[in-house]
Amino acid sequence: MTHPTPTADAHPGSDDYRRAQRAELLRFAAGARCELGFGYLDERGAVDPTTVELWITCRMTHVFSLGVLAGEEPAPGGPSREELAALAAHGVRSLRGPLHDDEHGGWFAAVTADGPSNATKQAYGHAFVVLAASSAVAAGAEGAQELLDLALAAQEEHFWDEEAGLVVDEWDRAWTALDPYRGINANMHSVEAYLAAGDVTGDPRWHRRAGRISAHVATWARDNDWRIPEHFATDWTPLLEHNRDRPADPFKPYGATVGHGLEWARLLLAVDATLGADAPAGLREAAVALAAQAVEDGWDADGAEGFVYTTDWSGEPVVRARMHWVVTEAIATSTVLERVTGDPAHGADLERWWGYADTYLVDREGGSWHHELDPANRPASGTWEGKPDVYHAYQAALMADVPLTPSFASALRAGALHPA
Repeated sequence: MTHPTPTADAHPGSDDYRRAQRAELLRFAAGARCELGFGYLDERGAVDPTTVELWITCRMTHVFSLGVLAGEEPAPGGPSREELAALAAHGVRSLRGPLHDDEHGGWFAAVTADGPSNATKQAYGHAFVVLAASSAVAAGAEGAQELLDLALAAQEEHFWDEEAGLVVDEWDRAWTALDPYRGINANMHSVEAYLAAGDVTGDPRWHRRAGRISAHVATWARDNDWRIPEHFATDWTPLLEHNRDRPADPFKPYGATVGHGLEWARLLLAVDATLGADAPAGLREAAVALAAQAVEDGWDADGAEGFVYTTDWSGEPVVRARMHWVVTEAIATSTVLERVTGDPAHGADLERWWGYADTYLVDREGGSWHHELDPANRPASGTWEGKPDVYHAYQAALMADVPLTPSFASALRAGALHPA
């Protein structure tokens, strides 16, 4: 079955194109609902309800909340605004129900009908609880404020390290053993979540903490030729050889992750704009440099279009697969860089990224976007199987229609979406 949308006629990246993409992504994502939360979707949109992962349920709850706030026309067969509200509310109930650890607090990384299948307490997933709850509060979902209160309390008690100005990575179920590993991925999504939480609650400490994390990352990147160290020891010494034997790891790959250079660039600009005169020095300059290095290293690095997944510390490709989320972050980052700097080169890049996405990633037969392509730009599954969520693609299709700040949900709640 094909999924007809205006994308067949609209120019990739145009207003109509982005609007149609958002509607189609919501239609596809609605199929993830299952009893325990939101399950993993395959290439055709069939859901696996047996194991529900925290990060997927959070991301879907966030996106459905954005859909409620945007109030746009649904795709054929897609959820109405009322149905999106029901999906967001289902996500909140799941996060307050089966995914929540009522005994020890916090959230399981994954659950089945028999209970937790991964009981660790991960900073990555907990950051997404904050993001999902913040967006659900903005969307008016029942129980969302209580969820956000719990999520921020967990950040305060277990993940935020005031002395370091960063978040720690992973605890055991009972919060008695802290893994010695420290990671930038969890800190990146904590910045995103803290910006959203600060916008929704009005509490400036979350914005300030996002600033402290960002200052560290900008310094580490500057000291490493604008390739961000991803993995660290307990004392925050970079572990540049971490996972060399598992270079395609979906969450902790070896080397420099091209998409994170792009994603951090956008977040640094958001932190800089949010904090204004109180922002750490040099965030805008760091954002420009990070994006430039990521594009230089990652785009067309092996003679074919697309961004490679990772490089070594000299910029040579390591994992040459093309991940959809890297292109979405390139789209979002070029959108805001053009807006902030006024440099038309970012607009030209934006045209290129949207053209690539439309040619290779948008799946008009199966729906949503292919999550991974091989080096010849054919659908692949070396790191990611199926199409587990629509978070990256939906935000990429939304970025041009909202301001850089406040964060997505707060901007939509304030009526910032460009009128249809």
